[in-house]
Amino acid sequence: MARRASSGIKPGLLIGTAACVAILFFGGKAILGKQKDAFSNMSSISMSDVMDGVSLRDNEYVVEGTVDEKFFKGDNPNQVVSLKVNSPSGEQYLGVEIPANLTKFNIERAQRYRIKVRIREAGIAVATGINPL
Repeated sequence: MARRASSGIKPGLLIGTAACVAILFFGGKAILGKQKDAFSNMSSISMSDVMDGVSLRDNEYVVEGTVDEKFFKGDNPNQVVSLKVNSPSGEQYLGVEIPANLTKFNIERAQRYRIKVRIREAGIAVATGINPL
């Protein structure tokens, strides 16, 4: 009596397919995982100009620094952070209000961030975008 051919999946084909899927997954993650700096084409804020908040009003800038302290404003869901910024005249601090729609990830103390800010009336910096460094 003749033997029937097996109809199962061959182990070599299964291993080869799994290897291709793994290579495509990790290769894609390595290529796409590198985030492009969304704020690279914007001008950085000069800390000496921050004192004259009227001239900066309604403009957007990028500030890079380390979160020194976090503050909450009562029942308001917005946060305010004290950002330690390195400037030519030494370390200076800038208060940045972070709206509730930007707190999708936890902003932690002693972490570096690049924050896109819009200066509103009275020289208050309000975050419009955040990138952890």
